[in-house]
Amino acid sequence: MTNPATGPTPGSSTWDERRWHYRRSLASRVVLLTTMAVGLAVAAVALGAYVTVRMSLESSLDNSLRDRAHQAAQSVQIARLTDSQVPSWATGAADVRIILVTANGTSITTDSTSPQIPLDGHEIAVASGASRSSVRTVSTGGNDYRVVAVPYGDNGYALVLAQNMAPQERVLKKMGAVMLLFGLAGVIGAAFAGWGVARNGLRPVRRLTENVEMITRTEDLTPLPVEGDDEIARLATAFNGLLASLSASRDRQRRLVADAGHELRTPLTSLRTNLDLLLQSDAAGGLDPASRAELLDDVGAQIEEMSNLVGDLVELARDEPLRRAVEQVDLAEVVDRAVARARRRGTGLNFEVDSEPWWVTGESASLERAVTNLLDNAVKWSPPGGTVRIRLDHGTLTVDDEGPGIAEDDRERVFERFYRSDESRSMPGSGLGLSIVRQVTERHSGTVRVEENTPVGTRMVMQLPGAALVAS
Repeated sequence: MTNPATGPTPGSSTWDERRWHYRRSLASRVVLLTTMAVGLAVAAVALGAYVTVRMSLESSLDNSLRDRAHQAAQSVQIARLTDSQVPSWATGAADVRIILVTANGTSITTDSTSPQIPLDGHEIAVASGASRSSVRTVSTGGNDYRVVAVPYGDNGYALVLAQNMAPQERVLKKMGAVMLLFGLAGVIGAAFAGWGVARNGLRPVRRLTENVEMITRTEDLTPLPVEGDDEIARLATAFNGLLASLSASRDRQRRLVADAGHELRTPLTSLRTNLDLLLQSDAAGGLDPASRAELLDDVGAQIEEMSNLVGDLVELARDEPLRRAVEQVDLAEVVDRAVARARRRGTGLNFEVDSEPWWVTGESASLERAVTNLLDNAVKWSPPGGTVRIRLDHGTLTVDDEGPGIAEDDRERVFERFYRSDESRSMPGSGLGLSIVRQVTERHSGTVRVEENTPVGTRMVMQLPGAALVAS
């Protein structure tokens, strides 16, 4: 059964035939299609040639018989023999039978021993003057005769010439046999030619297939060699691009795992050390309340650091695109909530906020995390008593701090995962905050960049598409 919308359905005969066809190798299909194409072409040419030769021979025979008939009708000897049998020599050809037909249907033949050729109204019409001539094929005695009738004299006669077409048919049979042999030879030659073309033309495909199978077995992502500028070369180039993307993804994955392990090892080691110290002190009689509280605060800070790091890793692992129409989010409210959190972390800092409503289609939690990370970065680098300025104007969020600033060479790399400049290695943090900012921004079709702040500090600029009024 065939579905008009989706094509043959599984289990149908058409589906089984298609599956059988595609189970064959590409080379065998090329050979088969080449042979079929050449066979059809040879058959069409042979049929055309046969029909053309047959029509040409028949036309030549008709013209010859018609000329003989007209010449015989003007012969004096024929006129003297109208009351008796007309000899065939009178027409100049012994293979032609001559018949005189009267208007009433009486006929006089040149050879009474041979099978009589049946004549009908065509020849009688010529004898009676109703038709100027007649040409047709008559079958009798197992043979075909080409019969031509022309008017003879003024006494109601028609001169009929009939020639056996057996010689012509033998020529056509021989011609058909020769064309059949040459056609078969052409088809066989086409099959060999198709095999050679498939073998040589598909050699790059086989080589590409072997290389891909080798990559599958060994996981060696070395680019494939590219030769020429044809479709196979384009396919190899595209596959090399895929290999490059896969290799880069694998390298990022390995680096992420390695860096995550390194970042997690430090708080885990400190946490284990503090817990061991707490257990040993309890076994020895315990710590004084102040030392114990300090140790527990340190453990809590390390647990919070690990929680933040795990959350950052989970956020970075989300590579799926933003789903459409998640919700309408007022970026100004997101900024206000992020500033409130930053104030608790940056005690002693001044925060200047200037924001206008800007509605964005996206995820409120992700956007708040990105803005919070920008503010945390500013809080971390701002000196005591410094000022952090936040401005939201038509979808452009600007965060200025009064810290030491970021070197121009590091401004693009600060958004890489786990990247930490030499100045920041002694500072707390995992090096994932700004990576999350860029990922969230790009998921919302925005951009983020670092600019130099005047006279000192760093300016972070995040731009998100949206509208000043909420979409209805």
